Amino acid sequence: MRLDGKMAIITGGASGIGAAIARRFIIEGAKVAIADLKPPAEPQAALFQETDISDEASVGRLVAAVVAHYGRLDVVVNSAGIGNSQRFLDIQVAELDRILAINLRGTFLIGQAAARAMIAGGEGGAIVNIASVSGLRGNVGRAAYGASKGGIVTLTQVMAVELAEAGIRVNAVAPGPIETPMAAAMHSAANRRAWTDHVPMGRYGTPEDIAAAAVYLAGDDSGYVTGHTLVVDGGFMAGGLLPT
Repeated sequence: MRLDGKMAIITGGASGIGAAIARRFIIEGAKVAIADLKPPAEPQAALFQETDISDEASVGRLVAAVVAHYGRLDVVVNSAGIGNSQRFLDIQVAELDRILAINLRGTFLIGQAAARAMIAGGEGGAIVNIASVSGLRGNVGRAAYGASKGGIVTLTQVMAVELAEAGIRVNAVAPGPIETPMAAAMHSAANRRAWTDHVPMGRYGTPEDIAAAAVYLAGDDSGYVTGHTLVVDGGFMAGGLLPT
């Protein structure tokens, strides 16, 4: 019960990593609001708010509804996002704009609205942004997606520095390859072999691996941690010349 009594918003909480985070938060005692375009396929003990995270008005309605329902806001996890795998010379500007609008702009809008609510509440809070190892390395085919996630890493650091005086901690989780519906759609058989060949642990992670990291960063155990990007990748970022 490491999140007992905390009020949390999980964006993208209807599926994949976001759904795993929502489930784990509930187990850990949090009261959860799921923000997504569609409700979860599997009912959870959570408030659902239909939200377009790239739209400022929609984000404003989300935060207002959660504060009205729960009385305050303690934690936000920015998990909503979309993927893309196209080489730099092939990707269209419209697709770049779409990726940035959801992944980076969405994280900014949710973070800003949530921080304002936390400051108004006067008790601080924790914000966890979901980045990616593709925001830290030049992975092939990740020009748009990687740029959006790299932006989240820098945004996390700026938010952490500026919001510290209000008692708000801001950190990020950078997953490696994770078994999600998005990965299933994006990763071909060749992609999967390449990932597992370069991950020292030799496998994809699970959404529950990311949920465990999010619980740590959202809870009191990480009370002196802010501005950090926690990589959860089976050793991918640490790998150099791997055994053959």
